[in-house]
Amino acid sequence: MDATADPMIRLERVSKQYPDGTMAVHELTLDVPLGRVCVLVGPSGCGKTTTMRMINRLVEPTSGRIFVGGQDVTAIDLAQLRRSIGYVIQQVGLFPHLTVRRNVATVPNLLGWDRSRIRARVDEMLELIGLDPSVYGDRYPHQLSGGQRQRVGVARALAADPPVLLMDEPFGAVDPIARVRLQDEFLKLQRTVRKSVVFVTHDIDEAVRLGDRIAVMREGGHLEQYDEPGILLAQPVSEFVAEFVGNDRSIKRLAVTPIDVSTLAPMGPGDEQLAAVSATSTLRDATAAVLDDPRARVRVVRDGTDLGVLSLDSVHRALRGAPRPLEAP
Repeated sequence: MDATADPMIRLERVSKQYPDGTMAVHELTLDVPLGRVCVLVGPSGCGKTTTMRMINRLVEPTSGRIFVGGQDVTAIDLAQLRRSIGYVIQQVGLFPHLTVRRNVATVPNLLGWDRSRIRARVDEMLELIGLDPSVYGDRYPHQLSGGQRQRVGVARALAADPPVLLMDEPFGAVDPIARVRLQDEFLKLQRTVRKSVVFVTHDIDEAVRLGDRIAVMREGGHLEQYDEPGILLAQPVSEFVAEFVGNDRSIKRLAVTPIDVSTLAPMGPGDEQLAAVSATSTLRDATAAVLDDPRARVRVVRDGTDLGVLSLDSVHRALRGAPRPLEAP
């Protein structure tokens, strides 16, 4: 199998059945493209965490095959497999007796990196997650806030530069304000590191915000729909998916839908005085600007050039159009 031609992660008819007969995952097939975030979402008992844990063989599948980078995970030495996959959990799991610096250095130490390389990598990772290594490097986990501990957990998972990152409800244990900030930081970090990520959550809003593709699962580990957020929200394939994503799915679509220049009205007299939004904005941000404007209209600008005027009518027409697929990474 050519790893350059295939997805970074592939599950082929993967099932997990426990000795008592419970079917946790049922013949699940899906691909995670290189450098993309796949979010597994669904109600409790739908098998999303079990699915994720089968990728690094914390849980062994009953049947089916799992490939990472074109290799069957069962053909890879278990220790080597797990060291090549970053893993972040909700409760972080930092070693309480180790400093932040030593926590982040865990996998590089196991891989036998020399001290100077480890120190440089730890400093690089702490700076990447926004924690000054000179300030936080020698602190212990109990001296950090919940959000800071979670960021350190991400830094530890990325320290050895694994191509794959598994995240099991990583932001679920922090307060709502810190959760939004961590989501923002994750998106910013992902734009830099471009890992192939499997992210588990029960929160559809988090899934829509973070996922390049979303897998909606139902009880018994059945996959109901696997699509990009805009398509999932616009075209749910079943009543279960429609109910799960919510009656406000059109509002959610605003956050994942780009401005469609073809729906803009041409500039008219006096429109140059309107407030402006960037053509790269999502419809959510653009709609907020429209609602804030007394005339309920804003200019859309690209590289200093006015492209047209966005109104609520433009937003409505954009949402009625077919959802756009994501561009290639």
